Amino acid sequence: MATLKEGDRVRVVEREATLEDRTQLRYFPHLAGLTGTVQNIYDGDQCAVRVDPDMLLKAAREVHEQAVVRMRDKFLANVSEEQKKQLSKEELEFGANYVVLVQKSDLEPIP
Repeated sequence: MATLKEGDRVRVVEREATLEDRTQLRYFPHLAGLTGTVQNIYDGDQCAVRVDPDMLLKAAREVHEQAVVRMRDKFLANVSEEQKKQLSKEELEFGANYVVLVQKSDLEPIP
């Protein structure tokens, strides 16, 4: 298996979940096929992968978009009008990353 590092493009492999996967919460078949970028590597065998938004299933994408709207609303509710004036349009309309934690052995590099 190729050595992965932060910034690498990867895809979650498709395989059957074992009993150990289920009890240890290590692999979820519904993540199979998702592509993204390795953000962090923990303990040498777990990777935080920022998923490409266009790879999300419709339901997951809708939930993620609703969560971003709620985060923006909460942020704006806690910021004064004076502070809002100092923020750019991009800062006011920030996005959020969709990140999953995956075992390194369940990832394959994308050339």
